[in-house]
Amino acid sequence: MIRKIRDTAIPSFFQALSKERQSDFFTLLERSSQQTTPLSTREQRQIRKVLTGQMTSHSIEKAAKLANILVGIGVSDDLEPLLPLLKDPEGEKILQTAYQFANLQTSTRNIVTAAERAAKVVFALKTYAHDDSSGNKIEANIIEGIETILTLYYNQLKYGVEVIRNYDYSLPAILCYSDQLNQVWTNLIHNGIQAMDSKGSLTIDVRKEDDQIKVSFTDSGKGIPPEVIPKIFQPFFTTKPPGEGSGLGLDIVKKIVDKHQGQILVESVPGKTTFTVMLPIELLSE
Repeated sequence: MIRKIRDTAIPSFFQALSKERQSDFFTLLERSSQQTTPLSTREQRQIRKVLTGQMTSHSIEKAAKLANILVGIGVSDDLEPLLPLLKDPEGEKILQTAYQFANLQTSTRNIVTAAERAAKVVFALKTYAHDDSSGNKIEANIIEGIETILTLYYNQLKYGVEVIRNYDYSLPAILCYSDQLNQVWTNLIHNGIQAMDSKGSLTIDVRKEDDQIKVSFTDSGKGIPPEVIPKIFQPFFTTKPPGEGSGLGLDIVKKIVDKHQGQILVESVPGKTTFTVMLPIELLSE
């Protein structure tokens, strides 16, 4: 087991290192900071095997144990510069200390990433939960609304769905019922994820076409049978098993789009289903 180094031991630890070993130590920390993508268990096992073989070929003792520590630090190749350290009698101790520092770096990065993600989710929830009780249309940015929903679906997307964004960021804000449009984006994104069983690609296109904003969601799911397409916007119609869908999602979507004097279209073939929402850029208050 690798022991944690105490704060009070750090100064004496560095003082005891030669300049060469100090350089090696900082090389290890630099390698650790460069590893931003976690390795799978299989990848770690393969790297350990390669590193063990390389060290064994150089007659380095405890090769398997040192390989395990090196993988934990983030070293996956190019052992040549580290061979003097690995052959040093104090090499294992230096590796263990570097491992502790590497863990601290990783933990700090994870905390920062988690805090940033939490802040985004909180902001997205506040935006989504905002209730415009006036009942009037307001100016809203379509792309910002879609990104709010994608933030809320982050955990469902990150493990198997690639989101491809084709946005025209020069689009103007439009007059709309923004809270209701967020319901539209929620339903279409949710349906896309379900259609792919949470594995595939979701392409979102937002651009201007004539005097309208065209928003398309394309998933790589199994598709919708041609005989079903004419029915999907009907109230209570659903292809999902009992208890998994009310059949009201796309009915609500169509009602909201109609309220905006827009259109919703669907095209589907196996492996590619696209829902397209057309919204007028200039909208008059009711």
